Amino acid sequence: MNRLRSCPSTVRLGTGLWLLLALPPLRQALEETMSRQMLVQIPLLALAGWWLAPLVPHAVRARLLPWNRQGISGLLLVAFTAMLWMIPRTIDMALESPAVELSKFALVPLGIGTVLALSWPQAGFVVRGIFLVESVATAFRAGWLYEVSPERLCSNYLLGDQQTLGRVLLVIGAAASLWLVIVLIWGRIEVEPAPGA
Repeated sequence: MNRLRSCPSTVRLGTGLWLLLALPPLRQALEETMSRQMLVQIPLLALAGWWLAPLVPHAVRARLLPWNRQGISGLLLVAFTAMLWMIPRTIDMALESPAVELSKFALVPLGIGTVLALSWPQAGFVVRGIFLVESVATAFRAGWLYEVSPERLCSNYLLGDQQTLGRVLLVIGAAASLWLVIVLIWGRIEVEPAPGA
């Protein structure tokens, strides 16, 4: 208990959020619809992983630094992990297999949240820009696929829920695009040089 109290507040928040999301009533409520699983549960698991990043020892960070120069390798891992959990078959398997569900609760916080928290500070302006633009493009691609598909892509969710998710992803993509344009035209972009650059 004393050790937990000595941890940064973000670690306590991350631990609490992860445990809260793992509680069966909340987990089942968030997985009841495709939209809630992809737009609420998975982002919250990633947020928990981001908050848990201070637990990564400095020795491990130092070893990863040459492998993750400018955050490129880490951001690629984040992108691939996120895409994995956007695949309809993976979503179905998470509902049908306890092992896959457990892997979601491990891979999303660690492979998305923690890795993003460690890699983002290393990334420069161009790398961050490419990552953000590709994230927006992925939202548009997935949103279009989910909305126009005439058949259910996930056997555990209704077609209407799938189409709702598609529309929401398109709106998110449009809003993120608008935000990026506003920041580029009128905003002030400050990116600290990556360590060792």
